[in-house]
Amino acid sequence: MLRLILVLGMLSVSTWGEHGTTEEFTAESFQKARRFGNLIEDTNLNFQWLKRDDGWKCVFANSKGCHAVSTHDGSREVWEDQKGEKSIKMKTASRMRGSGQVKKNGVNVTPQLLTKDDWDAKCPKGWVWGDRLRWNVSSEWFVVDQIREVKVREVTYVRSSPEDQLQPQTFTKSYPKPGDDLRTRVPVIFSAEGKRLDVDAALIENPFSITQVIWRDQERVWLEFIERGFGKYRLLEVNVDTGKTRIVAEEVDDKFVHVFQKCGWWNLGKGKLLWRSEQDGWSHLYLVDEMTGERKQLTTGKWVVREVLNVEGNEVIFSLGGFYEDQDPYHVHWAKLNWKTEVMTMLTEGDGTHDLQWSPSREHYVAKWSRVDHPPVYELRRRSDGGLVKELARASAEKLLAKGFQMPERFVVKDREGKYDIHGIIVKPANFDPSKKYPVIENIYAGPHGAFVPKSWRHWYGHASEMTEAGFVIVRMDGRGTNYRGKEFQQFAYKNIKDSGFPDRIKWIKKAAGTRPWMDVSRMGLYGGSAGGQSTLAALIWHGDFYKAGAADCGCHDNRMDKIWWNEQWMDWPIDQSYATNSNTEHVSKLKGDLFLTVGEVDTNVDPASTLQVVDALIRADKDFEFYLIPNGGHGVGEKPYFRRKRVEFFQRSLGGPE
Repeated sequence: MLRLILVLGMLSVSTWGEHGTTEEFTAESFQKARRFGNLIEDTNLNFQWLKRDDGWKCVFANSKGCHAVSTHDGSREVWEDQKGEKSIKMKTASRMRGSGQVKKNGVNVTPQLLTKDDWDAKCPKGWVWGDRLRWNVSSEWFVVDQIREVKVREVTYVRSSPEDQLQPQTFTKSYPKPGDDLRTRVPVIFSAEGKRLDVDAALIENPFSITQVIWRDQERVWLEFIERGFGKYRLLEVNVDTGKTRIVAEEVDDKFVHVFQKCGWWNLGKGKLLWRSEQDGWSHLYLVDEMTGERKQLTTGKWVVREVLNVEGNEVIFSLGGFYEDQDPYHVHWAKLNWKTEVMTMLTEGDGTHDLQWSPSREHYVAKWSRVDHPPVYELRRRSDGGLVKELARASAEKLLAKGFQMPERFVVKDREGKYDIHGIIVKPANFDPSKKYPVIENIYAGPHGAFVPKSWRHWYGHASEMTEAGFVIVRMDGRGTNYRGKEFQQFAYKNIKDSGFPDRIKWIKKAAGTRPWMDVSRMGLYGGSAGGQSTLAALIWHGDFYKAGAADCGCHDNRMDKIWWNEQWMDWPIDQSYATNSNTEHVSKLKGDLFLTVGEVDTNVDPASTLQVVDALIRADKDFEFYLIPNGGHGVGEKPYFRRKRVEFFQRSLGGPE
């Protein structure tokens, strides 16, 4: 049964592989991180811009001095310092940012047009009126929300050990879960004289939400509709002159539309919209005529638009991945698109993942790129054509490697069907000895909303580096069912969360170990938090013949127990048998291997009852495991120093060390 009596005392009885106190463990980790951090220079340079008579200069200081580089011809001046330039106003570099949102109009007013009885008579039973009215410019019409009254689910929390009193505290949080009734807000349009105009009910059937309600002009109201189950996303228009509702543009899919990351529109003026869509299977940009709905594809190819950051006049600045076929498709690159000429220009080309810092004039920028196995490179580039003006600086890992630093290895294997490349990394201990055999631990997060393998340079990987320093080889990869590889790749997760890409992951790990005898996959573990905690337990349930030990923190172990939006996005609505099929709680009797569970008692992100119900099911199934319920702990509390130490010690007990 429970190997450690942790709910009450949180005391470990094991002494194997102990690290001493948490303070000592943390100090040791800090010293190891600092040991390497002091050996590499120029990994985080700051850039400033000076306006001189001969044009703009990009100014920065690195290990070789202070430099001023001309944006015109790339010529470089080396200064002893910048003190002599105090009389010149320094302009700090800016990062290009954008909300991805179109500015919405609307005012908060409360006209006395109708009496309370009049208003109540216009509202059906079970609905109430919102208190925000949004008028058109002439004040002839306004929009008000009609809100469906439902009892919203509340989760009650007990804070057992409050800091300011002896007795426990309780509090509640509104927490809708999959399948719950929703407090829907539906816009209704009224004239100043009280004439009512409704949105066509057939176009907003089964709403998850109706948001971003704006007056497009004097006669037209626009709104965004998301269907329950995320099968439809629509931009709708209601015309007060005709009384008609029409679809301006929409996305529809039998599985799911990834609304919160793959959809959006930007106003280009003169009846034109920039629209983001996966209609051809890849996230791309389209030009939409708002009156006819005619759609023209502006970007195309087996690569993805990741984020639209800015629309400036005719130009769209956006990030993308997978454009360069000979590079890792998860590398973030940048491009600009002239939506009028339909010409796209790449702004980056280095074989790594990129971040941009722009000059005040927006005519030049510094592109910083790196990889997990390549320290940062800084390039001064032109916006006009993306061309290189001058390489500014290049960090070196030479001193690091001389002191025993182990560069992460990138590794690629085809997926279970041989269709897609699966990309991942292997991280070894600093004192690595290839003649030994190391237990292997996968750090997993398989949430369909993103991809999670590090892509940029760092010398220390936090908890993963603590694991390697304790004698393990760490692997990370993004299997099928995750993001940024096209719709088919991501939609493998549809009603299939328990898969977590494991057939891809296991194939990847076995292939890597096949040419690396120091990877002992007979002693294979994994750990993760939140969706990663869900996947960790699923691994021991469904693939316990391969994974021998797992540490799961704050997992969503049953998708019916977690927040509504994340789970209905991938698992659909209404609730069906797939929820039970994917539930860890329903299948813990199949558990193999050693399990280490942690959860915070006041986790307001994932209901902690999700983990506690697993504990209950494990006890009823007569399974051995270790469990920490952490007083005052919130989401991700398993990454606090005490529990990182206990996790390391758990794996040392379960998997052993280098042999």
